[in-house]
Amino acid sequence: QVQLVESGGGLVQAGGSLRLSCAASRSIFSINAMGWYRQAPGEQRELVATITTGGSTVYADSAKGRFTISRDNAKNTVYLQMNSLKPEDTAVYFCKATRSGRAYWGQGTQVTVSS
Repeated sequence: QVQLVESGGGLVQAGGSLRLSCAASRSIFSINAMGWYRQAPGEQRELVATITTGGSTVYADSAKGRFTISRDNAKNTVYLQMNSLKPEDTAVYFCKATRSGRAYWGQGTQVTVSS
């Protein structure tokens, strides 16, 4: 089992920045990959960025150049630094961990970007 707790969401003006954190209940060395997804009202959940144990990253086109995913193995935490935020980034952001073929999700954190 992996428990995930997200934090760092909030309200920010367009052009601003936020850093999301996802703390895992066990060593992230044992987790194959971790990632951030988001879901806007009435929309499907979509990939934002992922990072593997080896540090390889994947970004959605909408996130490239603005968002950075990183990990702190000592703190069992994955971060999402979001810069140049746009109103269309408004969504609930979820952390996901994949371990031994199973997916685990956090409860989500709301990000609201005002224009």
